[in-house]
Amino acid sequence: MTQIGFRFNNLRLKSQLFIAFLIVVLIPVLIVGIFLTAQYRNNVLEQATRQTTNNVDKIVTQTADILRIPMELSDDYMVSTELSNLVNTRYATVFDSTHALWEFNDFRSAVKLYREVDYIRLYADNATLLENWEFLHLTDAVRGTDWYRAANAKDGIHWMYTANETRKGQKSLSLVRRIPFPTYKTSGVLVIDVNPKLFDTMLRQEPYDTMIVDASDTVAAAKNGSWIGKSLSQLEFPGLAGKAEGTYNMTFGGEEYRVVIEKLNPASSVNGLRIVSVFAVESIVGEANRVARLGMGVLAVSMAIALVLIYIVASVLTKRTLVLYRNLSRVGKGDLQVYSDIQGNDEIGLLSRQFNNMVASIRGLMAEVEDSHRQRTELEVRQRDIKLKMMASQINPHFLFNALESIRMRIHMKGEKEIASVVRMLGRLIRNNIEIGQRHIPLGEELEIVRYYLEIQKFRYGEDRLEFVIDVEEDMSLTLIPPLILQPLVENAVVHGLEGIGEGGRISIAGKRLQDGGLELTVADNGVGMTPERLRDNRDALDDPSEDKQHRIGLRNVHQRLVLNYGPGSGLRLESRDGEGTEIRLLIPRMKEE
Repeated sequence: MTQIGFRFNNLRLKSQLFIAFLIVVLIPVLIVGIFLTAQYRNNVLEQATRQTTNNVDKIVTQTADILRIPMELSDDYMVSTELSNLVNTRYATVFDSTHALWEFNDFRSAVKLYREVDYIRLYADNATLLENWEFLHLTDAVRGTDWYRAANAKDGIHWMYTANETRKGQKSLSLVRRIPFPTYKTSGVLVIDVNPKLFDTMLRQEPYDTMIVDASDTVAAAKNGSWIGKSLSQLEFPGLAGKAEGTYNMTFGGEEYRVVIEKLNPASSVNGLRIVSVFAVESIVGEANRVARLGMGVLAVSMAIALVLIYIVASVLTKRTLVLYRNLSRVGKGDLQVYSDIQGNDEIGLLSRQFNNMVASIRGLMAEVEDSHRQRTELEVRQRDIKLKMMASQINPHFLFNALESIRMRIHMKGEKEIASVVRMLGRLIRNNIEIGQRHIPLGEELEIVRYYLEIQKFRYGEDRLEFVIDVEEDMSLTLIPPLILQPLVENAVVHGLEGIGEGGRISIAGKRLQDGGLELTVADNGVGMTPERLRDNRDALDDPSEDKQHRIGLRNVHQRLVLNYGPGSGLRLESRDGEGTEIRLLIPRMKEE
């Protein structure tokens, strides 16, 4: 990491800005864009899958309703005495056979009455019964069909895609069932063709390709009419043959598809049907991909414009920086008549003005150095003054601390121990402010800072005007707390509580542990106190970020830092009586132990 930072610092400002733009803007935007696009694509695909599943459930229900009528009719024919007698009677004449067929109109009535039924026919072995497109003889060709063998192999309802020879081989989904005639110890095979128009009407409303497949993987009905009558292996979906119900991701012809399969097993049926819905993934996510491409295009254009703007801004910054660098180089070579005319209130403009101040200061110092040669005795004083002026623009708390320490030593050597002690405590306060950071500090360290502060104030006000007591349990000294949360409360007590007190001012600081392991610190004074209205205003100001009154900033800062660190159960609690003093309780419910 250090090596990377070293290399980065060796780059020109323009290059640093470009790299920062890539890291801070371009890469995160690309990552977010790719993530959102993928999420959008997945959401669209899952929504389409849910819709397809719901549609398939609906088709299963509707198909079951369509098949219910043929099933009920077949149950009626199973116990029909009229049908049994008609099929098994040996007719002496053609007239007798014709009359019997005319009298039996159950098949014709059912076709007229129920729109779910397209055609009904019964195959029986009775040569004396004439064929009339409803009752047909069992020929060798019929006995060789799959549906006939299946019906005789196992009792029950079979759903199969069959051909109707009475209608020139027209095919449709049919109920096939062996009808036993126990009285005559014979049987026939009933075939009820389901009306294909109902399936066409139902499936044509589906948004995706949907089909009804029988047990032999033959498409009995489909939204795409060219698929009807073909096996799945003949279509583009060979992988669907024999698939159980569920949702699948499959590839056909190099294209990705989402497939939803549900089974329909009607009551008393030997075999069932499968409802299969297929849609190409690209047809669903195509719009999402188009939006993604459009978004990437807009992003690319935006990034290009941003890069151009960054280049322009970087050029302006580097140009101004180079001007300042050349001016510094001239000063380094001894030219103190340089003046930097860089305008602006940004950092470079401020540096330019500081540069001019520095050059002016150096010129003044040089003039003083020349004048100091007049007297040997004043040389050291003037040189020291020049050095102080040269460092005036760079003075910092470290310098103040070191200066105070030097003053303290001089005072101590002269026997002014009380003043030296006060200066030492002031130095410690400054050093603590220098070293303070975001880390938590022990409570004992915070109390030491408060003690120094109160001793200094006691020195200012005098022994009669201010006294203080610190009563904190000794085992709490290692408890870690945020820095500078107690000193502002004490300062508030001194400045606003005791300013109006002529003498007898007292500040008490107490600390104890709560039963839940928390910490309670109390800062109390016997000062002027507050009226109820002012107390209410101060309480309200603790949680009001818009409050900007100067004397409330310290309390609000401490309160909000505590709430941020420890939650709403922490913070400051104010109590005060006008003319009697003020008490501030500081609550920390959870503590870190060092």
